[in-house]
Amino acid sequence: MSEGTVERYLRAVAEQDWTTFAATITDDVVRIGPFGDVYTGRDDYVQFLSTLMPNLPGYAMDVARVSYLDDGSRAMVELSETVELDGSPLVTPEALLFDLTPEGLVERVEIFTRRA
Repeated sequence: MSEGTVERYLRAVAEQDWTTFAATITDDVVRIGPFGDVYTGRDDYVQFLSTLMPNLPGYAMDVARVSYLDDGSRAMVELSETVELDGSPLVTPEALLFDLTPEGLVERVEIFTRRA
């Protein structure tokens, strides 16, 4: 299977490639984070991530599974993100839900984290 929009989105985040990332999302994308934080619009979302990501020591993303649903209009992702906290890796398991436009762009993403 060829790489889809969601895979390109995730790779761009992991590689901090904001040009590619911006090309995977709509102008009016909505991102709902695990703490109730909401970013609306491509510019605000790209600004948020491009400011945050370089400040996460030891950042790594491990994608376990990407599943496209509803004829490709939705996707579910299981992954974990790792950052260093006080010199030790902190791994956070997550599930992401994506809504995609008919053209295949991300128009909404919701992020859920597993907590102890």
